[in-house]
Amino acid sequence: MPYPHVLLSAAVSLDGYLDDTGPDRLLLSSPADFDRVDEVRASVDAILIGAGTIRADNPRLLVNSPERRAARTAAGRPEYPLKVTVTATGDLDPDARFWHTGGEKIVYTTDEGARRARALGIAADVVALGADLDWPSLLKHLHDVRGVRLLMVEGGGTVHTQLLQQGLADELQLVLAPLFVGDPKAPRLFGPGGYQGGRLRLVETRRIEDVVLMRYEPTAPGAGAAVSAADRAWLRLACELAAECPPSRTAFSVGAVVVAADGTELARGHSREAGDPVVHAEEAALAKIPPADPRLPAATVYTSLEPCTRRASRPHPCAELILRAGVRRVLTAWREPDTFVTAADGTGMLREAGVRVLVLPEYENAAKAPNGHLLG
Repeated sequence: MPYPHVLLSAAVSLDGYLDDTGPDRLLLSSPADFDRVDEVRASVDAILIGAGTIRADNPRLLVNSPERRAARTAAGRPEYPLKVTVTATGDLDPDARFWHTGGEKIVYTTDEGARRARALGIAADVVALGADLDWPSLLKHLHDVRGVRLLMVEGGGTVHTQLLQQGLADELQLVLAPLFVGDPKAPRLFGPGGYQGGRLRLVETRRIEDVVLMRYEPTAPGAGAAVSAADRAWLRLACELAAECPPSRTAFSVGAVVVAADGTELARGHSREAGDPVVHAEEAALAKIPPADPRLPAATVYTSLEPCTRRASRPHPCAELILRAGVRRVLTAWREPDTFVTAADGTGMLREAGVRVLVLPEYENAAKAPNGHLLG
């Protein structure tokens, strides 16, 4: 199911704290970094914080720059991003600045919390998610109902922890401030629990006055039927690789990536790679991995088009190659049409053999794009 791109944003001390225990908020960022955050806010569709952050910090959560607000309205967007909060109990302060500044607001809560929140009479849309808070349902509602494509999450630590542990964060923007807190009672950025394995990918570091911005992306595939943010990123990459294929009138352009359970990319490939006019994407990628690689059984294959089941150019179709490699999880964007092979159904063949195959149709258009000349 489609979700917004989820960007986690936080500033921490050198020893990993979000704040101290004093009565006033500890300012961790520099003036230049506050301006960077304002720029990021101006670029997103919605900003989310937990209700605990509203109680602790009483933030306004605005785009402060008049020029950036003007640019939003000139582009046909609301002056301010949608402001979102999450509460399990509905325990909200109707006098908090969050409700009385900026544009539209929305509260996601439980059924019981919704009754309590609505009784407060706050100027916000209250959405009940059921007996418990459910992050996938929340993100789907933001995407499908409110049209949010880019969501900035500014805390607190519990919210950040839950989104990372559930594999729902696409990006982490972490600012490291040159000070120590050292108080075990102070709030920390991340709490204990089960996180996805593997290393995050560092995509940017930047010095901003006396703080350092680090941007990370998760890389570890999801487990079983659970689709992680990293899964979506790898499948997008497979669709981008399809665009590198030399065009053909007799075969689809397909991209594929093979990724270990810890997020290590094992290999990538695309159709007609290296001048081979008949090589397929999955075939090209798997050929670069030693057959005895112990990471293959727990790996995930991402392919823009479902693996083939019949082909005239080679003795073994890609679905068979995946089974021979021992891979047990495949994500694809597009089911093969009848253009060249009728009722190919690589997904069905793999599933019958016990492979977990997940189809993410929200990436179908990206997979089709390099094949427009074949589809009419």
